[in-house]
Amino acid sequence: LWPWLLASSGLSALVQLVTLPFFPDSPSYLLIQKGNEEACRKAIRKLWGEGDHQAEIDDIMKEKAAMTSTKTLRVLEVIKERSLRWQLYILITVMTTLQLCGINAIYFYSFEVFHTAKFEEYLIPYVSLGVGLCECLSSILCSTLIDRFGRKVLLWGGYTLMCSVLALLTMTLSLQHQFFWMHYFSVILIFLFVIFYGTGP
Repeated sequence: LWPWLLASSGLSALVQLVTLPFFPDSPSYLLIQKGNEEACRKAIRKLWGEGDHQAEIDDIMKEKAAMTSTKTLRVLEVIKERSLRWQLYILITVMTTLQLCGINAIYFYSFEVFHTAKFEEYLIPYVSLGVGLCECLSSILCSTLIDRFGRKVLLWGGYTLMCSVLALLTMTLSLQHQFFWMHYFSVILIFLFVIFYGTGP
């Protein structure tokens, strides 16, 4: 079953490969990059139907004017630019914490935790699939929460809850040989960690 599940992702890629040539180019790309207003109008009509779309074209023209008046910076210029220093620090911090938050370790050791929790061998892949499904669903939930609470609250809350779960997981893994029910608590914590990761960072 697993080879078929892994191969199923190729089906969507094949559908995209076959249908992509029939999709129109982006109107903003045609107008800003190519400078072809007629092709832009044609693409808009194909995407949104017939009608007066002058307001959309005016917006794209404003975007084009803003882009021409803005200087494009190279990587070294971005690093040296003082006005962008704080944005750069925030970006580096967010990306570093995202890589070092522990999600890769959770995925790597989850099989061992499930095995220690006395799950049947044939059930472990399905439990692992459930972990991935939790991340997918929590990411969808995040898209609705971000408008209500904002990115900053979700980042702080997500990392705080993830740290708490990792501390509890360390304790349950240390005590798993003394209390039989600790194995199941570890499994619950893994699911919680993945949910908090999906809704936060």
